[in-house]
Formats: sequence, C-alpha cells, structure tokens
Amino acid sequence: MKDEELLLEFLNLPPEGKAEVAELIESLRIRSGSDGPNGKPSAPDLAQEGFIGMWRDREDMQDSNAWVRNLREREWVKQRG
Repeated sequence: MKDEELLLEFLNLPPEGKAEVAELIESLRIRSGSDGPNGKPSAPDLAQEGFIGMWRDREDMQDSNAWVRNLREREWVKQRG
C-alpha cells in the first residue's frame, strides 16, 4: 500500500480508530528507538514532567545536600544501632 493510500485509509477511520493508529505508531517508534526526527531517538522534555519541581515549596528541601546528608546519617545510625 502506498503512503497516499495509507493516509486516505487513516483519514476515513472514525476518531477511535485514528486514536488506536496513533497509539500503535507511537509504540512502534518507541520500540524501534527511532522516535525522533530522521530516525534519531528524541530526549524527553523533562520540563513537562510532573515530578520536576514537586518539592520546590518544601522548607526542609531548600538545601538538598544537607537533606540527603541528614537522611543518610539517620538511616546509617539505625542500621548500626
């Protein structure tokens, strides 16, 4: 089937069918590792991820180095004691 024929078939699908085809294409791109332009893998846009900045308002996390250091000290003391 030629590209034009595939496009016509896709355009004639109901919205649910188009959504399924889009999901299949995305799945195939990810599986093949060529989800970016020119077949190159694309990096995720981390700025759009929900976990980025999720602790920005926590007072105890303002100095992340100190927070990790304190956490390690507490956990290591527990394990030794």
